[in-house]
Amino acid sequence: MAKQRLRVIPLGGAGEVGRNMWVVEYGDDIVILDCGVMFPDADMLGVDLVLPDITYLREKTDHIRGILLTHGHEDHIGAVPHLIADLGFPPIYGTKLTLGLLGNRLREHRLHDKVTTVQINERVPFQVGQFNVEAFHIAHSIPDAVGFAITTPAGLLVYLTDWKLDHTPVDGRPTDLEKIAELGNRKPLVLVTDCVRVESKGYTPSEATVGEAFDNIFATAPGRIIVATFASNISRVQQVIDSAEAYGRKVMLAGRSMETNARIAFELGYLRADESTIIRPHEMSAYPDEEIAIVCTGSQGEPMSALNRMANRDYPNVKIKPGDTVVLSATPIPGNEVSVNKVINNLFKLGADVIYGPEARVHVSGHAAQEELKLVLALLRPSYIVPFHGDYRHLMLYRKLATTIGAVPDSERVLLAEGGTIMEFSPGFGKITGKAPVGYIYVDGTTVGDVGNVVVRDRQLLAKDGMLIVVVSIDSATGQLVAGPDVVSRGFVYMRQSQDLIEATKETVRAALANRNGSNPVDAAYINRKIRDVVSEFLYRETRRRPMVLPMVMEV
Repeated sequence: MAKQRLRVIPLGGAGEVGRNMWVVEYGDDIVILDCGVMFPDADMLGVDLVLPDITYLREKTDHIRGILLTHGHEDHIGAVPHLIADLGFPPIYGTKLTLGLLGNRLREHRLHDKVTTVQINERVPFQVGQFNVEAFHIAHSIPDAVGFAITTPAGLLVYLTDWKLDHTPVDGRPTDLEKIAELGNRKPLVLVTDCVRVESKGYTPSEATVGEAFDNIFATAPGRIIVATFASNISRVQQVIDSAEAYGRKVMLAGRSMETNARIAFELGYLRADESTIIRPHEMSAYPDEEIAIVCTGSQGEPMSALNRMANRDYPNVKIKPGDTVVLSATPIPGNEVSVNKVINNLFKLGADVIYGPEARVHVSGHAAQEELKLVLALLRPSYIVPFHGDYRHLMLYRKLATTIGAVPDSERVLLAEGGTIMEFSPGFGKITGKAPVGYIYVDGTTVGDVGNVVVRDRQLLAKDGMLIVVVSIDSATGQLVAGPDVVSRGFVYMRQSQDLIEATKETVRAALANRNGSNPVDAAYINRKIRDVVSEFLYRETRRRPMVLPMVMEV
């Protein structure tokens, strides 16, 4: 890297939604922006979380001066406990609520005492290596969210993620447009910005519209009200509390992460409620249904979430019944639609009235729409732009939008990055110069990185066509078949109803082994491959399916 150029690399979050992590590098100094997780796609079978790939940083841990966190959502802080040790335990900078939520994650992983955290204040600059950093407030669906203006020797970089221009946010603190305009006067070299709602015209509705919808529901619901949302959506929890208090209801928090995040937010002053409003599960029986409201996890249909368990009559403290009103205050993440619809169906079957979808106005996005994106571009007027936090189509549409309004002189100044794209910037220069190795790092149970793409492909194959085990015993001296073949099917065919196919498979194996020259030494590996090849070919010819064939060769 040329010493006079600023290097910017996404290790996650570019060309995708989730696992946000950016490297900003100049000379021997590196600062990391966010460190989040992504929830797995439907075809990532058995995977719990997907992490950024830090291969690029493994030989540079001595140069990492800090990690800057914008806000407390999982796609921005969730990977810290999994990766912080491999990054060399650099100091972590964040606002009070962000560090509070992160601290709980670190305690769960027994890392709290090993990590240095630094609380930052908006508009109070601080130094990280040779970078001068200014945090400024942005409106999002969680309080205490910030953007970063990073002054480097090459120029000013503005990192603006997960924001919108909400003039009536729940916490009363809109995006700091004054600061953004001031940054524009300083002629930013590069803007790195969220673009996921570039397809949406106009402005993103204010969080206040959700409060109005909640008030209407609380005014008319005959029985209990159950609101499902993300545990990290602190602003939405506050709106439920506000409506509950206005209409004389007590609030019970359901779901471990919901209880934990709410406790932290209460302790730090980001949630407020009358002393008697929040009740414990065992206290609900003391109040009639029309005086109860429940805030719970499960808006994405997660299998073990509180709402999913309620929908399956498996939650110990809440049994869904006629008269209940269930509100899904979230939009399904792509890939979760089937799970969410199943929960909704089960809730209806149990007699609940379920309120969901955009028409109900019980959820608004925390991301900027077209007119907001245009306004910020007009205020900042950066020399170069790197859109992210969106699929590739979002990046292309953002480039078109920025070019159409004249925010940049030509489309080449909007760089379309994907995971690992190396971009370098200096005054009058901004180009993609290389590619860092970036792949998916999977969390499966308690293991990180042990499950790779090969394992996931095997799981996909097993889920699609099942498996067939072929067991044979051969004479170790002659290689002749002594016993078997025995065939076991799992997920391929039901053996009792497919005896003809099973017998034909056995005959195929016998014929293949009978053609061996018995005078040659026994090669178990060769026999394994032979059985796998002939059985796979036979089964595809007969069924047009490709189960995983696992030979088991025993020498006797």
